[in-house]
Amino acid sequence: MSAARPRAALRLPAWTATLYWKFAVFITVMCCTLAALLGVLVHVLVGRQTESQARGAVLDHLDNAVATYVAGEPLGRDTAVDPPDLPRALREMARHKERGTQLADHHGRPTMWAVAPVDGGRALAVRLDYSDRAAATRGLDRAIIGSSAAAIGVTLLVGLVGVSRITRRLHHTARVARRISTGDLDARVSDPRARQPGHAQDEAAAVAAALDAMAATLQAKLHSEQRFTADVSHELRTPLTGLHAAAELLPPGRPTEMVQERVATMRRLTEDLLEISRLDAQVERAELDLHPLGPLAERAVRATGTVTEVRIVRDARVETDQRRLERVLGNLVANAHKHGRAPVVLTVDGPLITVRDHGDGFPGYLLDQGPQRFKTDPGKGRKTGHGLGLTIAMGQARVLGAALRFSNAPEGGAVAALRLTGADDAGSGTGE
Repeated sequence: MSAARPRAALRLPAWTATLYWKFAVFITVMCCTLAALLGVLVHVLVGRQTESQARGAVLDHLDNAVATYVAGEPLGRDTAVDPPDLPRALREMARHKERGTQLADHHGRPTMWAVAPVDGGRALAVRLDYSDRAAATRGLDRAIIGSSAAAIGVTLLVGLVGVSRITRRLHHTARVARRISTGDLDARVSDPRARQPGHAQDEAAAVAAALDAMAATLQAKLHSEQRFTADVSHELRTPLTGLHAAAELLPPGRPTEMVQERVATMRRLTEDLLEISRLDAQVERAELDLHPLGPLAERAVRATGTVTEVRIVRDARVETDQRRLERVLGNLVANAHKHGRAPVVLTVDGPLITVRDHGDGFPGYLLDQGPQRFKTDPGKGRKTGHGLGLTIAMGQARVLGAALRFSNAPEGGAVAALRLTGADDAGSGTGE
């Protein structure tokens, strides 16, 4: 016995989620509801008034008919005693010696009847043609429907024009927010209403003003951090150079080697911080030229001094900056050896270059948020080394106009994929 398949949820079109169409539906529903209520109310009130006037007229006619009947004079055309088409309810009322009126059909035409008892339960009936009054009521209904439709159309048009102005401003604010999120901190909404503090502001102007203020504050803080990083790194270069020279004069031995290693690490860290500050300031420009990817990747791997396998599935020539591309590949390979496990494989497949290790893979926060400098690994409770190297690789890839993505292989290991643009095929092969 198979389990019942769950029913697929009804998915509305994407446009139904927009404020513009929600407002249109709201106006339409509210206008239709209001028009229907007013139309029914007017129809009922006018119908009752018209029917009441007709009852009064037919009762007056009935009084005259009763007087004529009692006087023995001939009855009028619309007056008769016990007519065959008299409604049964009125006939019963006359039998019980009661007077009454009723709106009914007479030969397919609406007719107002009135009846009075005469001569021991016989019914003296008077009828009044109700066609003109019914036609007037129907005309009123058509006028109500037409005017309601026109009012709904005008209200909807005016409302949509008004809400479209707000939605355009909100869309502009959203576009500016997306530009800011991609690093364009100079982007501003500059809503004219937000620049007039003496005037009343609507919600769109308040959101625009808040976004501009946030962008300005974020830009000021980021520039301050960039200046601080650049100044500190620049100031450290001089004492580190002197410290490096002094370390070279120390007598040979393990303590000297340890000092020299620490000095070299600090110099590399200082250079990395300077490079990051330049990348953050977006002052770096690529010097493009045509290069074959296979040999370039092999040179970048040899420069790292690591044992890394290079596989050239499909070589390509790309217009790129050789120095920056070698910097990106070198950082990816070094990071794979430092934080992953051998074997580390660099694969060139056309414009796509992948670097894969066989370790535990990238941590979850890096896959979700991207590389972050000096990030504390939540699982290990210490600073990790993924930050600076991969941050520089991301920044240099952005300068090259390339896309760098991080993922984990299904069978284990971290995978960094760099896709370059403007590539031409240049054959295939393998190498190490």
